Formats: sequence, structure tokens, C-alpha cells
Amino acid sequence: MNKKNGRFYGALTGLLLIVSLAAGTLAETPPVETRRANTDYQPAFAGQTRAPGMKTNETYRVDILTQDLDKPWALAALPDGRLAITEKDGTMRLYRTDGALSGKIVGFPQVESGGQGGLLDLLPAQDFQASRILYFSLAEKTAEGSLTAVGRGRLSDDETRIEDFRVLYRAYPYYNVGAHFGSRLAWGKDGSLFVSTGDRQSAGTRAMAQDPSSGYGKIIRLSPEGQAETYSLGHRNVQGMAVHPLTQELWASEMGPRGGDEINLILPGKNYGWPVISYGNEYSGRRIGDGLTRLEGMEQPVYYWDPVLAPSGMSFYASEAISEWQYDLFVGGLAGQHISRLKIRDGRVIGEERLLENENQRFRDLAEGLDGALYAVTDGGRLYRIGP
Repeated sequence: MNKKNGRFYGALTGLLLIVSLAAGTLAETPPVETRRANTDYQPAFAGQTRAPGMKTNETYRVDILTQDLDKPWALAALPDGRLAITEKDGTMRLYRTDGALSGKIVGFPQVESGGQGGLLDLLPAQDFQASRILYFSLAEKTAEGSLTAVGRGRLSDDETRIEDFRVLYRAYPYYNVGAHFGSRLAWGKDGSLFVSTGDRQSAGTRAMAQDPSSGYGKIIRLSPEGQAETYSLGHRNVQGMAVHPLTQELWASEMGPRGGDEINLILPGKNYGWPVISYGNEYSGRRIGDGLTRLEGMEQPVYYWDPVLAPSGMSFYASEAISEWQYDLFVGGLAGQHISRLKIRDGRVIGEERLLENENQRFRDLAEGLDGALYAVTDGGRLYRIGP
């Protein structure tokens, strides 16, 4: 652990008690967001945006473990406690439990690393200890253009390369824009692999999020061998997915345009509305389409932000190490430059807290470690440990 960069964070006694653990309720306190919204849209129900603020009362510690990562995009805990971390330009690193950072691990296909592309998410196979197999998502680059792809390979015994990489799924069609690849991965309770895709950020492609035959703007369910089916549609750019440790429900964070970043509970066969409904506007300030926020047959977000957080990777906290946090959702903010902690009860967000908001970092991904801590990577190359 990098002692030089260690900091202790904790709530001061005497502040408003936000969380009542005994009663299981939240006091009505001001939302953490105080800026003016970018739109004049009204939420569909109370608490859909600007939920009451809350504050962690238990003491926890924040450490910067390294600042030497090269454009990290995702991290995942391995069964032995190490962290596997992808880097956008097409390499992977291992952060060991003794604090050492490996060299760059290679062996991946060519990636479109410009813009929002690159080597993106990763997940260890559920039998990783025996198989050493890892699953990856990436912006695959070809002469025809780029697209979101999912593949897998084996971490070599000397841990210098990924062997026998094989692409299992491609979100067709190819396109020559380096944006909105989506690309988070999550294991379902039945062993299915979920992957998110984006709408590729163009006026000409965004409508394909509503087209079941297109790979754009979807959450796809894959078998471990790559058989694919559309699980949900109508997504703009899902860069975060996590499965609730108790309910096994799939949740996702979705980037909106100017306003309208979303948290969604993902249900099979449902339509999440983009670009027909949205709580955001175009970057120019104009309405999107007819300016609708609700339409029959399309799902409402559980929560949305306006102004945006630019939510990326996210993780539920399952440990008892910080009891206030158990089963809360932690979401990395890029534009927001903080981590948003959301307390969810009965499918609604009832409290929000901002963590690490003075770090001036774009938080790209989060994962819970085996030690009861949260780990986070930032676009600036940092790896954080946040926990007991």
C-alpha cells in the first residue's frame, strides 16, 4: 500500500445523522446536487432525481495504490485477491497483493483505441482458478470500421500474454466513429454473460437502438460459447453494469446527452426508450425528437442525473466491513469527477452521497475486492483503495 498517499476519510460526529440503521430510514436532507438543471423536465415520481443527501458515519480509509496505469478502463478482482486491469491501448496489468504492478500483458486483437474505444471491460471466467480464462470486451478495429466485440483468452502461465484469444460476439454493423461502444460485462445468475453496447453516437445510428436486428444500443445475453440474444433495447451508451448480490437483478448505468444520465433496473425484453424518450437534451440545447420523457411501453429510469455525472463502471458493495454501505450501489463519475453512492430500497433511490469529489479525477470503473474494500481506476492512471 502506498503509505505516502494514504488519507483517512470519515464523517465527523455531530453532523446530521442521515442514516438510521435501527429504523432503516433516511432523514429528509438536501440533495447533493445544487447546480441548475440543463432541462426543465419533471421526474415521473418522487426521488427519481436529486434524492436526499446522506453521509457515511463509519470511518474508512482511502489510499492511492499506484499512479502508473496507462489509460485504465476496467478492473476485476481475481480469486487470489489480485486485480486485473485493462488499458485502453490494448494491454492488461495485474496489481498484486504485495503492492507490485506487473508489466503490460499483451495478446489481444487490434483495437480502435481512439476516442472512447480500446480494450475495455474484463471478467474472469467463473472457473478462472482452474482455466485461467478471462473474458474481454473491446472496440475491434478492421478495414470495414469498428464495433463492440466480446472475446476470451487464457492468461499464460508466465502471465505475460493472453493466449488463444477468440472473438465470441460482434455487435454489427461496423461503423467509422470512435464513440459509444458501451461495453460492460456482467455474469448473470444462470451463468449467462451480459454485454452492453452503445448507439455509436451519431444521428444516423441512434435510431438503431430501437431496431432488434441491430447490435447497437442493446444489452445482449451470451452463453459462455457466444450464442447471443437481445436482452433489452433502447440504450444510448451503457458503461456500467452490476448484479445485485442478494436479488441477482441486473442494474446498469447509462450515459445521457446533456442531462438525463440514468440508472436502470434491467428486465428481459424491456425497451428503455432511447432515442424516443429521454430526460436530456441535445448538446446544442435542443429537444431530442419530440421532447418526450415518458411513453407507454418504454421503461422509466430508476434514477437520473441532470446535470450529468457521466456514469461509467459501477459495483454493489456486498461486504459487511462497512455496514452502512452493504448492498449500496457505487457509480464512477467521469464528468462529475466523483463516486456516487446510492442507497436503493424497494427499487427506488432513497439517498445519495458523493465520495472523493475533491480528487479531480475521472472515475472510470469500480470493483469490490476480496478484502471488503472498493477499488477504483481513473482516466488519470490512478488505482484507489476505498475501505476499512
